[in-house]
Amino acid sequence: MRISARNQIRGTIVEVTTGATTSHVRVDIGGGQIMTSSITNAAVDDLGLAKGGQVVVVVKASDVMIAVD
Repeated sequence: MRISARNQIRGTIVEVTTGATTSHVRVDIGGGQIMTSSITNAAVDDLGLAKGGQVVVVVKASDVMIAVD
């Protein structure tokens, strides 16, 4: 796979929670960090996503915000 997005993080699916139309896919990216993606149930099925699967999390955003307390 080749893609222009630079933020690509490999990880392992730890949980897929399916809702009425969308699923939340939780991915362990190492170092105790979990990233969660909200995607359609159809995408989960098409990609064959399941707990234990190896994936690449791709982050593409036009804005990146930073906040502090």
